[in-house]
Amino acid sequence: MNIPRLVVAAPSSGAGKTTIATGLIAALAARGLAVSPHKVGPDYIDPGYHGLAAGRPGRNLDAFMCGPERIAPLFLHGAAGADVAVVEGVMGLFDGASGRGELASTAHVSKLLRAPVVLVVDASSQSRSVAALVHGFASWDPEVRLAGVILNRVASDRHELLLREALEEGSGVPVLGSVRRSAAVATPSRHLGLIPAVERSAEALRAVADMGELVAASVDLDAVLALARTAPPLTAEPWDPASEVAPLAAAAGAGVGAARPRIAVAGGAAFSFSYAENTELLTAAGAEVVPFDPLHADALPEGTAGLVIGGGFPELYVRELSANGQLRSAIAAFAASGGPVSAECAGLLYLGRELDGLPMCGVLDTSARMTERLTLGYREAVALHDSVLAPTGARLRGHEFHRTVCEPGAGERPAWGWRLPDGPRAEGFAGAPGAANIHASYLHLHWAGYPQLAAAFTAAAAAHRAG
Repeated sequence: MNIPRLVVAAPSSGAGKTTIATGLIAALAARGLAVSPHKVGPDYIDPGYHGLAAGRPGRNLDAFMCGPERIAPLFLHGAAGADVAVVEGVMGLFDGASGRGELASTAHVSKLLRAPVVLVVDASSQSRSVAALVHGFASWDPEVRLAGVILNRVASDRHELLLREALEEGSGVPVLGSVRRSAAVATPSRHLGLIPAVERSAEALRAVADMGELVAASVDLDAVLALARTAPPLTAEPWDPASEVAPLAAAAGAGVGAARPRIAVAGGAAFSFSYAENTELLTAAGAEVVPFDPLHADALPEGTAGLVIGGGFPELYVRELSANGQLRSAIAAFAASGGPVSAECAGLLYLGRELDGLPMCGVLDTSARMTERLTLGYREAVALHDSVLAPTGARLRGHEFHRTVCEPGAGERPAWGWRLPDGPRAEGFAGAPGAANIHASYLHLHWAGYPQLAAAFTAAAAAHRAG
């Protein structure tokens, strides 16, 4: 399949990748093009802005969690029907999973996609040195095709002239645009990065529109499209959730083709972290997926047979979540009845006794609080006990990202074991002895890398409905 595409990278975090990538998506969409947005790595927030700009879901491409072999298929699945695809990188161009070389880096993904790279350079504190920087990035790995530069945070016409002259003389990489400093496109941040688009509503729409207007006025979009069209065809087959999960679902007893078990998936401002493929896999496994917002719903969707509560920011809505006693009681009753529950990070906090001193659902015997310490990184995990997600001994790769702590951090039946620099650690909750219907952990999982999770969970929901 031949989908025009490019990767937006930078020498380091903070150079303005998200602003430029989102602006490119919005500017190209404003031309009437169908733009497919993608993000390298596990980030949930940037794809929210990409999705607003494109009018279709932003999707992640994570070679650590999903495996390098799935990157091109997942890209083709997400980009189906698109005229062009924009892939925003993560961190610096060559920064990947710690201690694993290029794995999961922007450079790695660009090679897997055979996509040209556009380097966003923060030019605010340099002039001729920009040529040395770009030359170094262009020559570091000959398999990475660094094909253009967008200068960001340029101060003046004179500053732009100096930058362009240096790059023309010393790098051989064409300048595709020069973006001036602009307060209009500033996106507010807090403890885990940008404030998610779902929380900002009209503000986020305005910010995305401003990014698109800024990029359209500052970047040669025709040159960008011409560059994207130089990407060669990909020989991979598009990822297909049905073919991934149907045999597994049948083996797990999910009952594909029978009455579909209803799986409620938490969403809204407090639980906005999710991967589109997770829901697609549940649907392909035979589930009817129904979203609900714990900030506003006073009960689970009627007929709920399984409950998924993903990540997000419950600490910012702790008073509202705590005040919604009807829903908390309904969730506790569902769990007590044996209903299968899968909870990640924010979901873990919500299922505990309390968060920052306020009552939560009380399903798990743990209490959570905010801290100043950021816990961040990829994890290789092994399931320590059977659960509704995975059998004992299953090995998976995931991502941890939070500023909270649970005390205790693991139950009598821990969900996972993993090894950190300070030694091995047991983490999370895989239910109680004889009642392994709950799986709650800080670990974020991308189910496209492990479709058996969707099959197992849907089978558990079908069994609970039948029971």
